[in-house]
Amino acid sequence: MTYTHLLRLALPEVIIVITSVIVLGVDLFILRGSTIKARFTAASLIATLGCAAAIFDLVYAPQQAILLNGVFLSTPLINTVQIILLALSILTLLLSSESTFTDHVGEFVTLILFATIGMMFLVATQDLLILFLSLELLSLSLYILTAFNKHSPRSSEAALKYFLFGAMSAAFLLFGFSLFYGLANSTSFTQIAAAIQASPLNPLVIIAIVTTLVGFGFKVAAVPFHFWAPDVYQAAPIPAATLIASSSKVASFFIFFEFMAIALNGTSGAASWHPFASGLHFAAGWTPVLALIAAASMILGNLVAIRQTSVRRLLAYSAIAHAGYMLLAIVAHTPQSLSALVYYVTTYALTTIGAFAIVGVVEQQTSSDDLSSFNGLSRRAPILSACLFVFMLSLAGIPPLAGFFGKFFLFVAVVSTPGLVWLVILAIAGSAVSLFYYLQVLKRAYVTNPDDDTPFRTPPFTQLIIVLLAASVILFGCVPNLLIH
Repeated sequence: MTYTHLLRLALPEVIIVITSVIVLGVDLFILRGSTIKARFTAASLIATLGCAAAIFDLVYAPQQAILLNGVFLSTPLINTVQIILLALSILTLLLSSESTFTDHVGEFVTLILFATIGMMFLVATQDLLILFLSLELLSLSLYILTAFNKHSPRSSEAALKYFLFGAMSAAFLLFGFSLFYGLANSTSFTQIAAAIQASPLNPLVIIAIVTTLVGFGFKVAAVPFHFWAPDVYQAAPIPAATLIASSSKVASFFIFFEFMAIALNGTSGAASWHPFASGLHFAAGWTPVLALIAAASMILGNLVAIRQTSVRRLLAYSAIAHAGYMLLAIVAHTPQSLSALVYYVTTYALTTIGAFAIVGVVEQQTSSDDLSSFNGLSRRAPILSACLFVFMLSLAGIPPLAGFFGKFFLFVAVVSTPGLVWLVILAIAGSAVSLFYYLQVLKRAYVTNPDDDTPFRTPPFTQLIIVLLAASVILFGCVPNLLIH
């Protein structure tokens, strides 16, 4: 293996690194005297072209390799997930082109690209060391992006909470990884699996599993590690909140599934209802623990979302509930559930980007994300309200939208695993509850009279992106095979 071959395998990541340097250089040395909006437009365009070039390489010159026993992988599935991550980053960049909240434009867009690089390496490894480094590159970028709006004290407060919780979860995760390394004398997922199967569920393995679940639970905002999410979703700049709610979820859930299904497959146990009801064999593996986390996330996320008056916080608690649904795929940990998870998290990310884009427009017009700010949206911005209708019903799982097929595909995959019917029943009940608070938003938009009949001044380019997102949600719901294959 030569360095040239290694760089060729990692060419998409190299392209994004070069693009980030170009973006920073152009903003610092060429566009510094221009308006903030012009600088954001130029930086977002350059970054978008870089991401598009990386997608082109992944599509037309795909590579397949497994280096150093899983340190770096390039497979069709990983290439597909990387394409999804790049596409979601492009959407985030395009929606940020109208931003004016900071004059550090180059730094902001560069951090989005750094986060993208972290996500691409994160999904392309089966090695603890690279996993942790990639996860920290992603996390540190998101911490800084959350605090980027210097005009908002809440943004700095949310970033501090996010950082403190993140540092604690990283410590737990690293401690668990160190125990796995001590047990296997290797950082490879497959070597760890072999070592654990030789001595399943000894005390060190149990401690390592618990601390690892704490670390990953924070990354995916699952109960009881979710406390950072509402504040960050509410206070972060819209592009940063969009990235946290979409791309990072795709990468985090994918590597979470890979780690649990490969490295810890020999200690999975069973999550059927009877052991819980009888109190027996509760510590037989990690799936019972993860099943309880999933159930708690679905219950708390949906019930607390009902009480929210801020649409951003409503979306945060909705994300916690959706994290519970997605965790069901990891509890099942079958190839079918992995396919369902990738479809679900991708369509969820598209829907969430669209929802946050509309919230950003409403905030620009009303200076608030409160439910009352959406009063009469159908009269003030008919196109936006129609797209909001699509996004909210998709999140609720109403056919024929992508959210419905995502839940259907996921629930079928989970039901096919023995003993998990009770989790699917709970998830369906949670989906029914979620319909109430999603309809609350639509009621404000379509039924409640507006306080002011002045039409919204929506930037045409932003409106175009929102319409395309709504169309993609409808398309993937009506023709799901476009994404499944």
